[in-house]
Amino acid sequence: MSTLENLRAVLRMHQIGIVNLLRPDHLLGAAKRNARLGPQAALIMKAAAEHPHAPALTDERGTLNYRQLDEQSNALAHALRELNLPERSVIGVLARDHRGLVLTISAAARANLRLALMNTGLAPQQFAEVVARENVRAVLYDSEFAPVIEALPGDLPRYLTWADEGAADKTIDMLIAGRPITPLPMPERPPGFIILTSGTTGLPKGAPRTKVSPLASALIADRIPFPRQGAIVVASPLFHSTGFGAWTVGLSLADHAVLLRRFDPETILRAIAEHRAQMLVAIPTMLTRILALGPEVIAKYDTSSLRSVFVAGSPLAPELTTRFQDTFGEVIYNVYGSTEVAVASVAQPAESRRAPGTVGRPPVTVHVGLYDDQDAKITRAHVTGRVFVRTGIPFEGYTDGQRKQVIDGFMATGDRGHLDDAGLLYIDGRDDDMIISGGENVYPLEVENLLAERDDVVEAAVIGVDDPEFGSRLRAFVVSTPDAAQDPQEIRDYVRALLARYKVPRDVIFIDELPRNATGKVVRRDLPSGPL
Repeated sequence: MSTLENLRAVLRMHQIGIVNLLRPDHLLGAAKRNARLGPQAALIMKAAAEHPHAPALTDERGTLNYRQLDEQSNALAHALRELNLPERSVIGVLARDHRGLVLTISAAARANLRLALMNTGLAPQQFAEVVARENVRAVLYDSEFAPVIEALPGDLPRYLTWADEGAADKTIDMLIAGRPITPLPMPERPPGFIILTSGTTGLPKGAPRTKVSPLASALIADRIPFPRQGAIVVASPLFHSTGFGAWTVGLSLADHAVLLRRFDPETILRAIAEHRAQMLVAIPTMLTRILALGPEVIAKYDTSSLRSVFVAGSPLAPELTTRFQDTFGEVIYNVYGSTEVAVASVAQPAESRRAPGTVGRPPVTVHVGLYDDQDAKITRAHVTGRVFVRTGIPFEGYTDGQRKQVIDGFMATGDRGHLDDAGLLYIDGRDDDMIISGGENVYPLEVENLLAERDDVVEAAVIGVDDPEFGSRLRAFVVSTPDAAQDPQEIRDYVRALLARYKVPRDVIFIDELPRNATGKVVRRDLPSGPL
């Protein structure tokens, strides 16, 4: 990243309120803590010093202010050090969104332990394989995941981050009790953390982050209006990059994170109204379920405080964007990115209105490039190519040693897309989702978005299945509204009238819901692809 880009990022952080260039003493202290602890623990310490009585988080157990969160983080860090694990050992956490997870994230860094954030959707055997691969030395977990934990060796230390009735293991509340609330000596460098990829095509990979640039907050907040000391309802799981990144930026602004262990659409609206939340962090399927509540239920809650909805994690259908904004106002910020590259681009509300389907433009310090299959750069508009991203948060490579392709400093995302004449980016589909039918390339996303425009379709997924004549043919799985006719021929005729012949699904199957993982992504391998 060039010096000029660094300066632009710092200035943008000042404008947003993340840093105050008029207080260089505060700035230097924050930079030192970030360099030795990493951003999450460092930002909690900063907020505790500057806004000790401001609410830091609310969950089912109530509210913690920043001073309480900081002191309890220190106490838990002391307890973790007493496990006598070697410095920078990996500990794992398998938890939903609540104070136990936040305390674990903050305390692990202070105790100089590397934290692996585990996906709550892992099956026992998958979880055991990830724990072994990442060399996890202790596990903190919610009691509901006890059956998953049973797959681990019996001598692996384990503690409860959330305890339901009848839970057996020691809780972190017990660990904290009686421990000092004074900070431990800071490590020389941050131990870092590991976020797992979504794992839609196999066992999730570990994507480590050891040294996170203090400019990372600018990358996320540049094109998205975050509140300052306001409330953010975080519906996306913190163990994944969407919720984790948005929550971290919120810490830099001393925001109040409203955390929910389980998603319920009406609970989301109630939380926005109760806390006068200015931001919602969500994945697209959550927006679908909120709208499905219907006008009467939605009208029961005053959501007029809402200024932005940070949406990421899976493709956002243009039709869903329009319907949500028609109901809640111009609030959708459609974020395109990945665990590996963080935020690549953001479509602001006006851009989505003007250019439905766009994922917008890159934020400060980020550059997007398109390359063809021969690795030559594409410079013309409306030409589809492979999407590559160069960012100020460089990817360190997966923990299993694999890496993404890099060209001219740009890293592959695994997606294909194009730019329009105005320079707005569109994602056409994933490389591994592309279907070759009769020699023609088809990206399912185009067909899925078209089907979602129908009033009688809630959502759809399209896959390729073997075909003796064409090699592959399209099979559409459709979730319809309760009053839909569910006529496969009507669906085929609809697509045929609007798209090329080879994009028409030969098979149309109506199902109650699409299979999704814990981060909301459709798991296509779970859709039946055999003979009908």
